[in-house]
Amino acid sequence: MKQLSLMLLVLYLFGCPAIRAQTTEKVNNKELDKLFDSYYEEELKLFPILATFRGDNRYNDLLTAEFTDSYRIKLKAFNTHYLTALSKFKRADLSESDRLSYDIFKWSLNMNAEGLMQKDNRMPFNQFIWSVPLNFAQLGSGTSIQPFRSIKDYHNWISRATAFSAWADSAIVYFRKGMAEGIVLPKTVVTKMIPQMESFVAADAAKSIFYSPITNLPQDFSAAEKQQLTTAYVKLINEQLVPAYKKLHAFLQTEYLPKARTTSGLSDLPGGAAWYNYQIRVMTTTNKTADEVYNTGLAEVKRIRAEMEKVKNSVGFKGDLKAFFEHLRTDPKFFPYKTPEEVLTAYRAIQQKIDPNLSKMFRQTPKTPFEIRQTEAFRAASAAAQYNPGLADGSRPGIFYVPIVDATKESYARESLFIHEAIPGHHYQVMLQRENKSLPDFRRFSSFVAYGEGWGLYSESLGKELGLYTDPYQQIAALGDEIHRAIRLVVDPGLHTKGWTREKAITYMLENGPISEQFATSEIERYMAVPGQALAYKIGELKLQELRKKYTKQLGQAFTLAAFHDEVLKDGRMPLDILEQKMDEWAKRQKK
Repeated sequence: MKQLSLMLLVLYLFGCPAIRAQTTEKVNNKELDKLFDSYYEEELKLFPILATFRGDNRYNDLLTAEFTDSYRIKLKAFNTHYLTALSKFKRADLSESDRLSYDIFKWSLNMNAEGLMQKDNRMPFNQFIWSVPLNFAQLGSGTSIQPFRSIKDYHNWISRATAFSAWADSAIVYFRKGMAEGIVLPKTVVTKMIPQMESFVAADAAKSIFYSPITNLPQDFSAAEKQQLTTAYVKLINEQLVPAYKKLHAFLQTEYLPKARTTSGLSDLPGGAAWYNYQIRVMTTTNKTADEVYNTGLAEVKRIRAEMEKVKNSVGFKGDLKAFFEHLRTDPKFFPYKTPEEVLTAYRAIQQKIDPNLSKMFRQTPKTPFEIRQTEAFRAASAAAQYNPGLADGSRPGIFYVPIVDATKESYARESLFIHEAIPGHHYQVMLQRENKSLPDFRRFSSFVAYGEGWGLYSESLGKELGLYTDPYQQIAALGDEIHRAIRLVVDPGLHTKGWTREKAITYMLENGPISEQFATSEIERYMAVPGQALAYKIGELKLQELRKKYTKQLGQAFTLAAFHDEVLKDGRMPLDILEQKMDEWAKRQKK
């Protein structure tokens, strides 16, 4: 009911008489609302770390091994129950907002059901962000999303961390299942995981990342409480966490690495082709084939290279693009920083530069605070710049994390990176969605990569309209970011369906983008470990660009960019086909 009221109020305020006069719109179905609420509550219990990420602290003491077959039986039953319950509602009888929720819910459940049939659980974690051992260290550092404000918070972490040893044992069991079935990670990926595990093995508990909450104990804790917690955390680190990471390190190094595969793509695994087709569909939320994605990538790389040639010529560079990329990678003038704070200050300056222009393009902006921070040292070497959502109640800001290992090797702060990861990219999209309490919770916290990352990349295309890209080197950096996402459409299916080697993919990336070999290597190994995810960015952006062009042409003077942006963002993330259906209905209302 709240969703309907909000929609009608917005339409009233911004002028749509035909809609204002409409009084026959169906109200939201209360039983369907109850179903959505029940699903969301049960989902939080099943995925306690997900609950923590969403700011629900009821399950902060729990850790589950979601990849185990026994847990997947529970997840299958959960999924089947809600698909059956949803089938009892007639879509045609629902309100407009409920139909949208119905479509998103059904799509998600069907894809979840198919996902549970895959054997990705034979590779329980990797070197990238889909890694509980890495996420666990971030949670336990005391600087991330797991709260350490009260005595209960500190004891919650002890309970959660105590379960990590059993989690690690289960991970080893499933890695071994994969070894027996020929479903193993690439050797080059495993070589990155081994030192990651070793980095958490501290001889002195006080030097462990997991000791940080003790270093930062709240001042209002009593002396006795501080002493008790210090003793408990030292014991936890020495007797639970360090042995678990030691065990993972030893297993990966001595047992798993020799069995890891020398090939790069899913096509080399049993059932790999079907698995990759699923990954394309779930990540892009489309029915595109690997060949369609690949060919789109080739066309986009060609188009963007032509734009890069124009910029190269405009600055008077005489060599070819490959030489220009090398110039951008190596000329000292492109590496102006000496300290991490200088890097962060440069990104803050970008925010100040775009502030005056945001109101022309967005009528709705988040209330949640926003910060720019340096990525924690323990994960900076393998991390990409990223956005961590805040909490809608304002208790946790949205954070743009910038990994800085050596400030002197950081190229100038990229305007395109900031507007993708921060404002108006992920911060606007994620927090407007989470602040919209008229949406069912399963939609407020939904995460469709093609929509979310598509919006981030689309935001990059707004750079000139935001007053950025006036420097040709910022323009080439923006084109470099864009071609990087286009390159992904080529190398990801190349790796997983066309027999490309890791080395061939790295070479292609270096030949077509102004990036370092180290970064290209890290990216390619990411695609090897997380197939299909990197396709979502460009596929999502192309859809948003397509929709903007379509409605600009259809609506003529009735089209405003701010109204388009508001409509894209107001209902949160969803599959791209459902988004287009929703936007088509919006365009019809604008015509009236």
